[in-house]
Amino acid sequence: MRQARYASAFSFKYSRRPGTPASACPARSPRRSRPSGWPGCRALLEDQQRAFNASVVGATLPVLFEKPGRHPGQIIGRSPYLQAVHAEAPQRLLGQVVPVRIEAAARNSLAGALELEAA
Repeated sequence: MRQARYASAFSFKYSRRPGTPASACPARSPRRSRPSGWPGCRALLEDQQRAFNASVVGATLPVLFEKPGRHPGQIIGRSPYLQAVHAEAPQRLLGQVVPVRIEAAARNSLAGALELEAA
């Protein structure tokens, strides 16, 4: 994980919820005998995600806009690295890939502004 330096990752604990493939698996080992690496893995992934998000501030990324945002005049899309990107932009850009200058990074998303020719 340290060598890969993930931009984002979807990782989940093993679950025996009814209806999941894990529900048919044989009994698991007692919790006390399992490795305790999960919190460390999640913390490392979160650190890597924050570092990656911070590293793209100032860069221009192609963003595929997908849906309206929470705020009036805002739309949300995805970067090539699958981070959510929020920008003030007209809804006519939904479904389009538009260059966006990344201005700020949060834990789970990026905020940006349209490049002048895309506005």
